[in-house]
Amino acid sequence: MNYLEFEKPLAEIEGKAAELRAMAQTTPEMDVEKEAEALDKKAEQLLNDLYKNLSPWRKCQVARHQDRPHCKDYIDALFTEYTPLAGDRNFADDHAIMGGLARLNDRPVVVIGQEKGSDTKSRIERNFGMARPEGYRKAIRLMDLAARFGLPVVTLVDTPGAYPGKGAEERGQAEAIARSTEKCLQVGVPVISVIIGEGGSGGAVALATADRILMLEHSVYSVITPEGCASILWKDSEKMREAAEAMRLTAQDLLKLGVIDQIIAEPRGGAQRDRKGTIASVGKALDEVLSKFDGKSGDELIKARRQKYLDMGKKGLAA
Repeated sequence: MNYLEFEKPLAEIEGKAAELRAMAQTTPEMDVEKEAEALDKKAEQLLNDLYKNLSPWRKCQVARHQDRPHCKDYIDALFTEYTPLAGDRNFADDHAIMGGLARLNDRPVVVIGQEKGSDTKSRIERNFGMARPEGYRKAIRLMDLAARFGLPVVTLVDTPGAYPGKGAEERGQAEAIARSTEKCLQVGVPVISVIIGEGGSGGAVALATADRILMLEHSVYSVITPEGCASILWKDSEKMREAAEAMRLTAQDLLKLGVIDQIIAEPRGGAQRDRKGTIASVGKALDEVLSKFDGKSGDELIKARRQKYLDMGKKGLAA
């Protein structure tokens, strides 16, 4: 288990319990189970206290936790007959965005998502989930394919933002993001988006302009990272805690504002503590939401989606 900074007291207690049990294995005559169980109860209570009322900044940390399930984990566990599509037919294949044809509970779909990677090698290969223009153009290809065959689109969003490098800008990063967002609005099939970790900036919006937006309980969704916001507003990236508070980037705030449609509960302690349970919860939510769009025509979907985004923000203003 990798612990976050605010989880250090929990790490000490769980570490002591693990040490006692390890000692008991090497010295069978020692009876430490009662003491270890007492530490387990103390750790459980502390875990509940820590996660009972997380601040926005702590939610950012949990959303970025390296052990949370990533896009590839969801695809491997939830989707069958996954056939990936590669390249944008223009420049290259961007490994930060993966997607293809698949089945979700035997329902044919097109799945697209941002993959951060799980170790040093894969994180470099995936560019830490920060897509270049060719990644968004690949996503557009996949959405066109979905429209052609009448397949729902499922997007799994997890990125700090689109890659801001010189080459990406030269190849039309802003235009590619805008085209992907436009395609989400225009495609005549259901589009369901799940924010599984970070939903950062236009890089996230390009895949999350959907009929229904779902968020995991401790994920975040914002126009910029708290560090970036703090650097712009206060000229000090260390004010990221204040920025996170002001940005209203948590799932709970965004549901109140009407930006998202549903929150998927996470296990106590975050998705990283029960990866299989979290993935199963996402699969169940996707299945339920997709079934609500059965039988709806493309025109109906596009009209309702357009109205959804025209109305966005009114709920927050009324409150």
